[in-house]
Amino acid sequence: MTLDLVGGLVVVRPGFSTTVQDRGRPGWQRFGVPVSGALDRIALAAANIVVGNATGEAALECLYQGCELEVACDSVRLAVGGGNATLEVLDTDGATCARSSALESITASRGERVRVRIAGPSISAYVAVEGGFALPQVLGSRSTYVRAALGGLEGRALRPGDVIPLVRGEAEPRGEVRLPGLDLMPQSKVRIVAGPQNEMFRGEAMRMLTEQPYIVRPESDRMGLRLAGEKLAHLKGADIVSDAIAPGAIQVPGDGQPIVMLADRQTTGGYTKIATVISADLPGLGRVGPGAEVRFELISLEFAEDLARTVAAEIAAWPQRLEEAMPSGQVMARLFGANLISGVIDGATGH
Repeated sequence: MTLDLVGGLVVVRPGFSTTVQDRGRPGWQRFGVPVSGALDRIALAAANIVVGNATGEAALECLYQGCELEVACDSVRLAVGGGNATLEVLDTDGATCARSSALESITASRGERVRVRIAGPSISAYVAVEGGFALPQVLGSRSTYVRAALGGLEGRALRPGDVIPLVRGEAEPRGEVRLPGLDLMPQSKVRIVAGPQNEMFRGEAMRMLTEQPYIVRPESDRMGLRLAGEKLAHLKGADIVSDAIAPGAIQVPGDGQPIVMLADRQTTGGYTKIATVISADLPGLGRVGPGAEVRFELISLEFAEDLARTVAAEIAAWPQRLEEAMPSGQVMARLFGANLISGVIDGATGH
């Protein structure tokens, strides 16, 4: 892809798995098209609000490892959402000239590089840019679904030399802001509701699921979070007539080990589902990596609905919570440039 008159971001180092993701493409599952979208929609929404976008605007999803991008436009404002994630702006000599923490905006100019760092324990981070990316929508979304090469940049993860075109070629002339008080760390306690096939498991299965810890297995991916722990025993086998797979459904195949269905989940499946992770807690599972411990807590459907409304209300209030921020590099520059003392005394002479 070549640059247009506006410009874009050139991928210097793509990281382990960096893709374009937004809220996904709901409404197409009946045609066999997965929803996809961001694993952590809370972090996606927060990063977008910090740069002045709508909550569902497409951003870069970085997994396990950050990326490095070169600015090929006049200027661009960015923010990263993710526990302990940071952005660094490097000048043309490779020296760090500014730095921002998670959910703090920062502006970079042409020729500078932006480095995304994921310090953990969260494995995911979302890089939003003011105005968004000038990429075409596929079935109403810019999200990347790699298995079918849909959306994003040619339907794949980013590669060195890729150019991500921008809607804006210059950052809005305003101050930087931050969104305080938001916890984007992985959560070890995850709330669930029973079903849809919980009656097809032995009586002790739900007790085991909610009383014993499960460990995230290395083969987990955007399709499903595979867990290892106490086996969940079926009454008459794991197979059912295939039915729809909801986000967060906990599918249990014949080996008795649960799999939480995530963003790239299949549209239908033929294994029993003992429970479903509630929508308020599902983004937190997009932050956990191999070896992490997960515990489940069973709640009522009514409580789950209340929590979903609470999360929606909190997101709606975020724009009013934004406050002025200044990246650490600029803070130091201003301190050194300010006249903070009235004079100095030589320690040897006393003058």
